[in-house]
Amino acid sequence: MNTVTAHDYAWIRTSPLFRPMMESGYTLTLVRGRTPREVLRTMEAEPRGTGEGTAGLIEADDAHRAEVDDYWDESYVAGAFSASGENGDWTLVLGLDSGLGIAAPCVETLSKGGRVVAHSTNGGKPIDLFHWFEDGELRTAFEGPSSRDGTTPDELVPLLREVGFPLTLEGEHDESAPDVDRKAAVLALTERLTGIRVTESLLRDATYVLGLVPEQPAEEWTGVVIDITDAQGERLYREWSYEEIAAASDRVRAQANAPVVVTYNGPPAPDRSEHETGA
Repeated sequence: MNTVTAHDYAWIRTSPLFRPMMESGYTLTLVRGRTPREVLRTMEAEPRGTGEGTAGLIEADDAHRAEVDDYWDESYVAGAFSASGENGDWTLVLGLDSGLGIAAPCVETLSKGGRVVAHSTNGGKPIDLFHWFEDGELRTAFEGPSSRDGTTPDELVPLLREVGFPLTLEGEHDESAPDVDRKAAVLALTERLTGIRVTESLLRDATYVLGLVPEQPAEEWTGVVIDITDAQGERLYREWSYEEIAAASDRVRAQANAPVVVTYNGPPAPDRSEHETGA
């Protein structure tokens, strides 16, 4: 029985490898039942040979970025290697991608007949995300563990509690529970779901199959959702449709283009006849 908890991943905060990854942004994805080349091919990645360890992956990604003229270009070099885990072989994919992650349709394809578990950080003031796909379906996803999405958002609540997340039995934030390093807890949760212990040496010393992942086309959007949960578990949720946003933009634009009327509230001018007669 796997009893790993957040405590087992406390090393990430002092790691000369993982700490910079969290600062710059990364995505780590584990795919069951697919080879590294199969995963990269599904990601539509252009083959870039192999790289020895994370040093080779970083060198290849830096070389690619040096060739790109567009600062905002979001293509990147990903590295993949095989690892033994629960119920067979898995492929670990590491991308220093500022937390962009693998496109959802691609992950759905990769998880058909298997499982995909991914976590990411966008760096800076981080957004830390977790996703669990099973047989083509997003089962659970979250940023804060008390606000979960997916087709089975509550299925992982027992595991979330076991690895250290401060949750009640119902999956709500438990203010009486001790706080936890959420990133360390996410890595522990990932190990519970995959059977793979991610260590610094595992990432540092692997031989990566490399692939250049193209920039993803912008998706058409139909609305905006703000869903924020603070440290006390208080949730702010607001949703606006495209039509509502467009109407508001039109109103602001109309106000900005409207003629400006300047009024003067000074004393009235004296009557000309009175001024001329000195009255």
